[in-house]
Amino acid sequence: MNKREDMTFAPEEYERRLFELRQRIEARCLDAVVITDPENIMYLTDYQTTGYSFFQALIVPLEQEPFMITRALEESNVIHRTWVQVTRPYPDTGDAIQMLVDALREFNLADKRIGYERNSYFFPAYQQDFIHTTLTSAKLLDCFGIVEEGRICKSAAEIELMRKAAFATEAGMKAGLAASVAGVTENDIAAEICSAMFRAGGEAPSVMPYVTSGPRTMIGHATWEGRKVLPGEHVFLEVGGCYRRYHTAMMRTAINGELTDSMYKSQELMKLALTTLHDYVQPGMTVSDVDNLVRNIISHNDVGARLVTRSGYSIGIAFPPSWDEGYICSLKQGDSTILREGMTFHIIPWMWGVDGNKTCGISDTIYVTDTGIQSFFSLDKDFTLHPGSGNSNEIITDISKVSKPELPDVQSKENDSKHKKKKATDA
Repeated sequence: MNKREDMTFAPEEYERRLFELRQRIEARCLDAVVITDPENIMYLTDYQTTGYSFFQALIVPLEQEPFMITRALEESNVIHRTWVQVTRPYPDTGDAIQMLVDALREFNLADKRIGYERNSYFFPAYQQDFIHTTLTSAKLLDCFGIVEEGRICKSAAEIELMRKAAFATEAGMKAGLAASVAGVTENDIAAEICSAMFRAGGEAPSVMPYVTSGPRTMIGHATWEGRKVLPGEHVFLEVGGCYRRYHTAMMRTAINGELTDSMYKSQELMKLALTTLHDYVQPGMTVSDVDNLVRNIISHNDVGARLVTRSGYSIGIAFPPSWDEGYICSLKQGDSTILREGMTFHIIPWMWGVDGNKTCGISDTIYVTDTGIQSFFSLDKDFTLHPGSGNSNEIITDISKVSKPELPDVQSKENDSKHKKKKATDA
């Protein structure tokens, strides 16, 4: 191992990860593993590239030095980013899987028990078939999840790095909420989010922000398409900030005009769900327990909304097309996975179909401590109100005219008292 000091984490962090992986390799009676998932490769080595659609693999023998198979162009990422010292690059005119087979033979692994990630997106069936028909002396076994067992609980160093991702997430969300006024387009809002997020030190996220307004908030996983926000409409935002491929994410909602009774009730239910989690969740609970806490609160509403998805998912290292680690662990009914210190989740008690035609959200990214959970964020959870945007005569058509206070959500903190005053007046 090349113990360099310019990687994302100190060499000791990677030594620990590799040592623990080898313990799991030995426990499964394997001689080596072939790791092809880009998140897993980065977790173990700090290797990253946007060119992961080309075959790449980290081979970790139980005793020998690990080595990498990469496209020739990507070998520079091994050399300049990682501790890995042995590479076997293949040219664009070459055969990546043949290179893998040749390397396994070169390092005397061709007749050993070799684990591979059978469910990896980046090791398709036809490539697996080639390995099986070529390495006839080896015993090839599925080891999917062997690296994820280490990734699921973040170290103290990883938690600190995720705080940097959270700083970028908050910066983007504040800018997006401030910009979500009648007359601007969803593109304008997205531009403000991205600018603020990147200026705050954020890097390219696995998914760009979700920005929808009015009736478009009812479209799952939709984002900006140039639509202009109209007076009286709400804007639903979900922002995932990234730093060194680690992510945090949050949902928030902005309203142009008055806060209606149904939207106020939705706001309070989502806040209650998050508060309840902070009060009750601790290590030892199952993820199903956590899901039930959220689901029971959100489901008991009289505004026509429902929670249509899992109530949360693990989050951390990610490459496109998704920022989550939900395939490792999701908060869903019937899952008996036990919460442990260091786990990190994006909790999403969002409400789909308020009044039949609106989706709104308030979410949080948390980490599990030895006694409970903590949030990565400090941003206020109340909906952000733009009261003047309910008047068609006060439409903003130039994004540069949107005021950008240091804390654009300040007005939202007055939602509760204003709503109560309104109800008193109406009564």
